[in-house]
Amino acid sequence: MSAHRQTTLEGSALVPTKSTEVMTGGEALVRSLLSYSVDTVFGIPGNHLYDFYDALHKAGSSVRVVTTRHEQGAGYMAFGYAQSTGKVGVCAVVPGAGLLNTTAALLAAYGCNAKVLCVTGQIPSAGIGKGIGYTHELPEQLAMIRSVTKWSARIERPAQAPEMVSRAFRELHTGRPRPVLLEMAIDVMAMECPVELQDPVASTPSLSCDPDVIERAAKLLGEARSPLILVGGGAIEAAEELRALAEMLQAPVVAHRQGRGVLSATHYLSQCYPAGHKLWADADVVVAVGTRLKYPLLYWGTNGLKIIRVDIDATEIDRVESPAVSIVADARRTLADLIPAVERHNVPRRSRQDEMEALKSEMQHEFRELEPQMSFLRVIREELPDDGIFVDDITQVGFASWFAFPVYRPRQFISSGYQGTLGHGFATALGVCIAHPHKKVIQVSGDGGFMYNVQELSTAVQNNLGIVAIVFRDNRFGNIYRDQKNRNGRRLIGCDLHNPDFVALAESFGAAGFRASTPEQLRQAIRRSFDCGGPAVIEVSVGEMPSPWRFIMMPRVRPSTH
Repeated sequence: MSAHRQTTLEGSALVPTKSTEVMTGGEALVRSLLSYSVDTVFGIPGNHLYDFYDALHKAGSSVRVVTTRHEQGAGYMAFGYAQSTGKVGVCAVVPGAGLLNTTAALLAAYGCNAKVLCVTGQIPSAGIGKGIGYTHELPEQLAMIRSVTKWSARIERPAQAPEMVSRAFRELHTGRPRPVLLEMAIDVMAMECPVELQDPVASTPSLSCDPDVIERAAKLLGEARSPLILVGGGAIEAAEELRALAEMLQAPVVAHRQGRGVLSATHYLSQCYPAGHKLWADADVVVAVGTRLKYPLLYWGTNGLKIIRVDIDATEIDRVESPAVSIVADARRTLADLIPAVERHNVPRRSRQDEMEALKSEMQHEFRELEPQMSFLRVIREELPDDGIFVDDITQVGFASWFAFPVYRPRQFISSGYQGTLGHGFATALGVCIAHPHKKVIQVSGDGGFMYNVQELSTAVQNNLGIVAIVFRDNRFGNIYRDQKNRNGRRLIGCDLHNPDFVALAESFGAAGFRASTPEQLRQAIRRSFDCGGPAVIEVSVGEMPSPWRFIMMPRVRPSTH
C-alpha cells in the first residue's frame, strides 16, 4: 500500500491529515524520527536492530549513520552532539549487554540535562519476562534503564511508533531535558502492518512565572547593595537576557562548567568560579539561574544571604535549602520578565569595570601556581578559533579548564559535569565534530582516560573528523597517585599505567600523530594538526602536576550561624 496524504479545507488554509502506509516496525520508527528532523544516528547494527538499520538504509541521505566501535562510544557521541547543538542526539544499540554499555554515557547525559534519545532492541516479544535465555536478554530492561533516563517505554507494535516517538520528543523538549529511551522487540521490528504517520508536534510552550513572584525578586535585586549572578546549563538559551540583567545590576556572573560562555569571558562582569567564591563573601543577593548551586550551598555558607533561584525543575529549588524567592519557570522568559521589573526598583549604580578587571588580574596571578596546566591551556585558547569548541576529560588540565579556560559563547565548553565520567572526552568530542564539521574541536585527556574509548580512533578516521585530541601522558592515574601519596603515606596501589606509544597508535589507525613536551611545542603540534585536516593525536609528556582542587573545593567564606 503506497503512502497517501489528504488535505482538508480549514478556513483558507490546507491542513495536512495523517498518512497511512504499510511498513515494518523498524521503518515506522525511522520515519517517525525523520519527522522530528533527526539527521544523525550513532550506533552499531546488530541482530536485534537489523530492520531498524535496513530502514535507515532506505532513508538514504536523509540521515547520517555513524558506526562506532563500542556502544559507550555511541552514547557519548550522541551526548556530544546534543550538548554542542541543543538538538536531540540519537544512539541505537542492541539490548542487554549493548544497552548496558551505554549507561555511563546516559548517566553523563542525565547529570548534564542533555537531550539524548537511545533506541534499543528487545528479545522476541513472547519471551520478555520469562527468563528463557534469549541472546542479550536482560531481566527488567526498562526498569533498569529508568534510573538514568527521564522517560523510557516499549513500542509493542509498529502502529504505536509515531505516537511513542512524539511522546519521547515531548519529554525531551518539555521541562528539564534528560535522556529518554525507546525499545522495540526484534519481531516487532520486522512486523509489517498499516501505520499512520503523524506530523511532528510542536514543543510545549515554555513555563512562565507568577508576576507577583517576579516583583518580589525584582525588588530584592533592585535594592541589592552587592548582587551576584550564578548560572548553569539551564541558562544557556538565555544568554542575551542574562547579559542585559547583569549590566543593569552591574552584577558579576559566575559559572562553573555547564554555564561557561553564557556570558562571554571577554565581558568584564564574567568571572571565573574561584572569583565567584571571593564575591560570595560580600554578596547580599544572589540570583541562581539554571544551576544546582551545589558547592556554594553545601560549602561556602549562606548566612545573611538572600538567594533567588530560577529553575525549570521544581524538585531542584529546595534540594539543599529553601531560597528567599523560588521561581519555577523557563530561564529566558523569567529573565525577560525580570529586566523591566528590576529597572523599576533599581538603585543608581556605578560601573564596576575597573573593579572586575582587577579581580580577573588577581585570579590570573593566583593561577600561576598551576603550572604547567595554565601554560598549556593558554596555548590551546590562543590556537583554538573564537568559535571553536573545547571538550574536557577527567585529567589535571581538564580540571583546571573548568575555571581557567576562557569561553566566549554557550556550548563551546563540553564537560561531563558533576558525573565526572572518566574517559568520556574523546568519544564525546567526535559527536561534537559530527555536529560541527566546519569548526575546530580540541579535546584534552590524560593517558588513563584516553584509553577508555581509544578504539573510536577508527570512527574518527573512517569519517575524516577534524578532531585534535591532546593526551597528557604521565603514566599514572594522576589524581589517584596524588591522593594516595598525600593521604595514605605513599602507599601506592593501582595507579601506575603501562601505555602504548600514542603517536604510533594514532598512525596505525591512519590518524596523524605528534609529540610535545612544552607549551610552545604543543602550539606547533596544534597548528600541524589543524593543517592535516583529519583526526590527530598529540602526545604531551608531563610529570606530576600541582593540584587544582583548592580552586574547586573551596571553603566557607560567610560566617556560620553558630
